[in-house]
Amino acid sequence: MEDGYNSVANDPRQPSYAKSAVGQYRGIYKDGKYKNYNLDKANEGTFYVAVRDPERWLTPEAQACNEMPFWVKNGETPPVKNVVTPEILAQLAYKQLPLPTEKAQLKPDGGSKVNLPTWVWLSKLYHAYSVTAQLKVGGVDISATTTATPVSVQLDPGTKDATLFPSSGECAPNSDGSIGTAYEAGDANQNPPCGVAYLRATGGGSYKFTATVTWKVSWTGTGNPGVHPLPDATYGTPQDVTVQEIQAINR
Repeated sequence: MEDGYNSVANDPRQPSYAKSAVGQYRGIYKDGKYKNYNLDKANEGTFYVAVRDPERWLTPEAQACNEMPFWVKNGETPPVKNVVTPEILAQLAYKQLPLPTEKAQLKPDGGSKVNLPTWVWLSKLYHAYSVTAQLKVGGVDISATTTATPVSVQLDPGTKDATLFPSSGECAPNSDGSIGTAYEAGDANQNPPCGVAYLRATGGGSYKFTATVTWKVSWTGTGNPGVHPLPDATYGTPQDVTVQEIQAINR
């Protein structure tokens, strides 16, 4: 506060109204509502200040975060909207979840034949991921842990002319955390536990196949007993699949 005031008040290039404004602002904390920035109460409370998310600071919600710095005694809840709470920490932790973002592996890879099953699997092991966010400053010590657990992979063949395995198109994680089963030689005549069989050729184009992983997300935090839900997290990358007719000649 003092540095900001001095940089304006002692700059001859600054207009008088700017100097007056910073002087009035400084006065609130120096000699007005607060005395010398409450330095004599440094162990009794904390100043709170509005901070905007730099990734979306121009949004109306961020622009509404414009409260002047204010003092709160230790143990008291700040009397403003959008104060950092365990739930907000949980949302921040949500953004840092290291969820796998791999593309599904297909066999045949990128090309298939009509009525020939395409095996689908994900090679990484899918298990629960957790991130903890903590705010510890002055008399404030709160935290929240956000956890994402994989629940399914939804297959979208990119066309209605297809048969899904299983028929719901929803592949649940295996007991070891894998999804689907990797194709091995000799599996060509079997239906995959997770896969698709196309019923119509693509001609000169392709189908947009997508395997979307859904994660159930929840959080626990300071002063909030129990487990609280957050929106599901989903990830899926479209892949081009070409399908050809099987040509045969009878003699």
